[in-house]
Amino acid sequence: MSPRNNRPRGGENPDDRPGIGLDRFGLERTEEYQGEEWRVRHVAGASAVGKRYRCPGCDQEIPAGTPHLVAWPEYGGVDDRRHWHKACWNAKDRRTTKVQRSRNAPRY
Repeated sequence: MSPRNNRPRGGENPDDRPGIGLDRFGLERTEEYQGEEWRVRHVAGASAVGKRYRCPGCDQEIPAGTPHLVAWPEYGGVDDRRHWHKACWNAKDRRTTKVQRSRNAPRY
């Protein structure tokens, strides 16, 4: 018996689906957030060893090596990218006011 084939039938290419595309860094899609289009990319976390990020959704640190998402406005630059926990990004519209860090807290 041959192994199962997971490719879609009918010649569908993942690049043909609206809002989803493959680039050299992984799976990327477009979503609407705060009235703008945002690009969202999955990050495996393995390449970010030693880097520390702070999730804007929960204001907690994302540990190095943890899979997460990177999101930025469609027409934003590198400085506009934000690293989110996947659950925080999915709950971004259900969250209430954000918790503010103190003035001397580090910004990652």
